[in-house]
Amino acid sequence: MIIAFAAADTALPRLVAKLVVQDGLPADAGALVQAAAAAARFTGKAGQLFDVLVPAGDGTARLAFAGIGEPGAAGRKSALERAGGGITAKYLTSGETELAIDFAGSGLTAEEATAVLLAGRLRAWRHDVYRTKLSDEQKPSLAKIVAVGAPDGTDELWETEAAIAEGVEFTRELVTEPANVIYPASFVERCKARLEGTGIEIVVLGLEEMTALGMGALLGVAQGSVREPKILAMRWKGKAGARPTAFVGKGVTFDTGGISIKPAGGMEDMKWDMGGAGAVAGTMLALARRKAQADVIGVCGLVENMPDGNAQRPGDVVTSMSGQTIEVINTDAEGRLVLCDAVTWVQKEYNPATIIDLATLTGAIIISLGHEHAGMFSNNDLLAGQLDAAGKASGDTLWRFPIGPAYDKLIDSPIADMKNVGPRYGGSITAAQFIQRFVDKGVAWAHLDIAGTVWVDKPGATHDKGATGFGVRLLDRYVRDVLES
Repeated sequence: MIIAFAAADTALPRLVAKLVVQDGLPADAGALVQAAAAAARFTGKAGQLFDVLVPAGDGTARLAFAGIGEPGAAGRKSALERAGGGITAKYLTSGETELAIDFAGSGLTAEEATAVLLAGRLRAWRHDVYRTKLSDEQKPSLAKIVAVGAPDGTDELWETEAAIAEGVEFTRELVTEPANVIYPASFVERCKARLEGTGIEIVVLGLEEMTALGMGALLGVAQGSVREPKILAMRWKGKAGARPTAFVGKGVTFDTGGISIKPAGGMEDMKWDMGGAGAVAGTMLALARRKAQADVIGVCGLVENMPDGNAQRPGDVVTSMSGQTIEVINTDAEGRLVLCDAVTWVQKEYNPATIIDLATLTGAIIISLGHEHAGMFSNNDLLAGQLDAAGKASGDTLWRFPIGPAYDKLIDSPIADMKNVGPRYGGSITAAQFIQRFVDKGVAWAHLDIAGTVWVDKPGATHDKGATGFGVRLLDRYVRDVLES
């Protein structure tokens, strides 16, 4: 099967004439394609896709045309991703086993061609491990996509993008697995197995080590579960010298809410409350696979939040690793308790210049932004601008929110240094203010609230329903543009 790209100003007869010469199609194929395009109302607009059977030798050939919009138009990258992802979505279970994507004459650059291919690969990802009764029509048939006539430089760029794809796919795998399969210890083992041989240095802290370090905030969350908590640190030292950059991920492998228990409806979704940790693990794999020239540490705070007889209670006071005390008003505001000790530990252990934390932290961010952007909070305008640019370039988009003293006052406690929640309003902001209290002076810090973007209920250009892998492409782009520049 042959896929060709049609821009909004491309004459289909010219495009088919090229295929006639190149692929041996009959001379009258152009008229057939033109009629089929008219019937399908295909004009080459971004996201349009149609296919047609034409005579070829003793049989037929299936041609498909994907619209990529106007050259130079705004949102070009998004249009190309829609084309690449749309191709895969249409033919993944179609019975086709191999596609030839013909880039010759498309006018695409190597970067644009690679964007199409990456979207096609990412859209193909599925997690069918536990589905035992799929019919043949439901099973993926597409096994191979071949790029024909790709612009010079595409092969080299694809080596990097393939590494990014692997990282995104690993994140999706971790986020999609159920909580009886992925819990703190198995998360660590899954990462160890996937990162083996990459050159990444791994450090794991267990209950005994965290107790000795005084991680009372993180351990308070974990104390209601039979699953032992873990800290997983992964260091990729692709460049020596300057202070490292740290990515810190919230890894609540299942969140019942604890004693402040969540409603039953939809609680199954809380298996993805470790999406921040999943994104950090996937990013570290991607950086190692492409041998990034940067010194990066990925830290995952891994716990399960359960409501047994030993669970912490609303009103308890815990002492964090930093020595600051916290009144736990709501045990369902647990992610910030995990992050504060993870952030303190990475600063004491590695002295990073920059910390970027990722967490499915608040439902309030979904009310604010829906599923289109993640929320960004930062103490550093330069870092915020760099992340915003990386988000736009990668497609993992961010929207910056304010922080400041007026919001910080809202989490003061009458009996401890702070409480873990503020009032109902400004919930995402007060959560960020909480984490900021554990960031050392002089450290550039950004908090990304990704609760609305790690899991979606409708397909997109590069993902089906479910886990998106949000954060991997963003962090990788940040590393490319800032740390490797």
